[in-house]
Amino acid sequence: MLQITVTADDDSGLCPVRNVLARVCGKWQSLILLSLEDGPQRFNQIKRLVGDITQRVLTENLRSLERDGYVTRQVHPGPPLAVSYQLTTLGEEFVEVWKPLVAWAGDRFDQVMATREAFDSN
Repeated sequence: MLQITVTADDDSGLCPVRNVLARVCGKWQSLILLSLEDGPQRFNQIKRLVGDITQRVLTENLRSLERDGYVTRQVHPGPPLAVSYQLTTLGEEFVEVWKPLVAWAGDRFDQVMATREAFDSN
């Protein structure tokens, strides 16, 4: 098992879960990466594909994903000026690993919802 326990705040950066996975497996990051699976997308197309994300949150998350090397940003000279985002090799690798978990979530959605409902009714 990977080391997930740290004994000091200084060591938390050495934990792969805290340092890598927590930054890419969040709600918005994973949805953004999945929206780029089929190729480059412009900002507003990503926003439409994700749906319930604000422009500010999308911008922040795209910058974070770019900083960590999952996404590249390309500016296409205009007019009009166009910006698109696409997965890097690292981003493509993550999506391939992530898709089975996404499929599992879809397959188990009804079961999880029923279990929640039963739990909440007690």
